[in-house]
Amino acid sequence: MKSTESEHQIIRESIRALCKKFPDAYWRDKDAQHQYPEEFIDELTKEGWLSALIPEQYGGSGLGMMEAGIILEEINRSGCNAAAGHAQMYTMGALLTHGNEEQKQRWLPQIASGEVRLQAFGITEPTAGSDTTSITTFAERKGDRYVIKGQKIWTSRVQHSDLMMVLARTTPKDKVAKKTDGLSLFILDLREQEGKIQVRPIETMINHETNEVFFEGAEVPVENLIGEEGKGFKYLLSGVNAERILISSECIGDGLYFVDKAVEYASSRVVFGRPIGQNQGVQFPIAQAYMDIEAATLMRNQAAREFDQGDTRGPEANIAKYLASEASWKAANMAMNTYGGFGFATEYNIERKFREARLPLVAPIANNLVVSYVAQHVLGLPRSY
Repeated sequence: MKSTESEHQIIRESIRALCKKFPDAYWRDKDAQHQYPEEFIDELTKEGWLSALIPEQYGGSGLGMMEAGIILEEINRSGCNAAAGHAQMYTMGALLTHGNEEQKQRWLPQIASGEVRLQAFGITEPTAGSDTTSITTFAERKGDRYVIKGQKIWTSRVQHSDLMMVLARTTPKDKVAKKTDGLSLFILDLREQEGKIQVRPIETMINHETNEVFFEGAEVPVENLIGEEGKGFKYLLSGVNAERILISSECIGDGLYFVDKAVEYASSRVVFGRPIGQNQGVQFPIAQAYMDIEAATLMRNQAAREFDQGDTRGPEANIAKYLASEASWKAANMAMNTYGGFGFATEYNIERKFREARLPLVAPIANNLVVSYVAQHVLGLPRSY
């Protein structure tokens, strides 16, 4: 559904109003205690923002990628952290695009209402990394069920999910014609896996609650297979471009947060009898960071528009993610320099957002891989890996 600029502004104002209920002190406390922002996610769910991309016929808002991006952008610009719930937006993309009608009717309304959460996505493995075709987690068909054995890593929010999207091999890599064949996509009901899954939290520099997951005979009914067996890699690709656009939106929000805070601080902080923002050495980096973010925003907007028009190709989504994450990180460093020593003090909130802004440079895809993608698929250069 295409929305107008005035409708976009209403979305922005609504998100800002919601985020005011969760000020910096709330996020500082969650960060210090390494706690999940349960109250924040509940509020987003109750107001329907996390179901933005679910069609109205399944209980969602039926909005487009542009609107979903604006939601996440404004969350992060307000000083909150959309990463705690963003997977609820895009993880269900493969289900929406490639699931059958029975699967959609069974799960999408419950996801939209918040009755169940689909936050966890099991793809990456310790020995495969970004080489997804080399994963070894295997789903063996046994009658009317698949039995999954293997390991995933960097699987976030498992503890706060009822369902998990899992990519597993159903045919060994050495027995397929193309390495992208033989991978299948499943919806795993975590509530039915007692004793069949082990979750090991990974402590990280940000409060992102990510984990190692060990599948020790987890069982998935055949009817939970998304699409056809062996074609999961193709289904996965149809969703990652949505993820790129949404992550770029979060980065834009973070970047604008840093600019907003830097402008405010530089205008009020007086040293040697004048606001530090009067010095070009301070104001130029702020202005440059803002211009970089504006440029990234234009690319995000183009990618979102094309996605909403049915063009789900990768170049625009990948370029948007690259430009936005680089601009956000540049803005983070600018804000730390503007605040000086105070930027390291938790009460100013810059250091928390600074840590959070570092992640998108390497996740969900490292920026070097984006550059390689553009070199090969856009410019026609020889494949480098």
